[in-house]
Amino acid sequence: MSLFWRIFALNAVVLGTATALLLWAPVTVSVPVLLTEAIILLGGLAVMLVANAALLRWGLAPLDRLTRLMTTVDLLRPGQRLSAHGGGELAELIRTFNSMLERLEQERAASSGRVLLAQEAERRRIAQELHDEVGQSMAAILLGLKRAADDAPGPLREDLREVQEITRDSLDEVRRLVRRLRPGVLDDLGLVSALTSLTEDFATHTGLQVTRRFAADLPPLEPETELVLYRVAQESLTNAARHADAEGVVVTLGHSDTRVILAVTDDGCGIKAPREGAGILGMRERALLVGATLDITPAPRAGTQVKLTVPLPRKQPTS
Repeated sequence: MSLFWRIFALNAVVLGTATALLLWAPVTVSVPVLLTEAIILLGGLAVMLVANAALLRWGLAPLDRLTRLMTTVDLLRPGQRLSAHGGGELAELIRTFNSMLERLEQERAASSGRVLLAQEAERRRIAQELHDEVGQSMAAILLGLKRAADDAPGPLREDLREVQEITRDSLDEVRRLVRRLRPGVLDDLGLVSALTSLTEDFATHTGLQVTRRFAADLPPLEPETELVLYRVAQESLTNAARHADAEGVVVTLGHSDTRVILAVTDDGCGIKAPREGAGILGMRERALLVGATLDITPAPRAGTQVKLTVPLPRKQPTS
């Protein structure tokens, strides 16, 4: 039924009921109208208005639900749909909106994937240049400073030793930046080793206590999935150090037959503002890249828990 005929039918029900009551009810109207008759008429009008409003609200409820979804839908949280039953304009409108939403989610996931892959390629290029150009140049400077310090007189030797230590610290910082830009250990030794190196480096530079709970029998994962898990853990640790005012972080990596779960839980102050910044939005986009879901909730005791759930591909039955 079209929207026009739906509204027409609802109003016809109310007006038909009112006409039937006027025809068969023992009520008359005098001229001039008596007070009791006016009260009955006004009461009947009120009942008609209330009934009409209730029927219209019931008839237009799908439009209200559609409007609420339109104002709250988030493409980074896919799967929000409305149920559409039967035929008519309203059902067709809901089905069309659901199709449009699915298409937008697919396009958003595809575009985000292209952007993230381009970012990773740029990170790899910058890391390679830092390692090959800046790192090697600083290593050469360090060797030159050592030779100069060995041949220099006493007072100058001490100054050169200080410059040598500053250069060595800067070289260590460049190497740390290279590891953050592109974790070579992820390609060489796998996800568990990369997360272990990440958490150890994080604990060393922030002073926070990091507890690791990694499953030993992690199933084989696609390189893209491992990279998403690594980047989400990296961003979660960064947020815990910058914003949570935490003392400790627990990083858990486990799995079941159908999914892999990464959880980063801190004991800090928790999420106070509902607005999500660029870091969290970036994690959600990465989650979409591998069809995962990202949940950010208060931790069971205190702080915040970031949980990434990655579905595993279904095993093909063996013939």
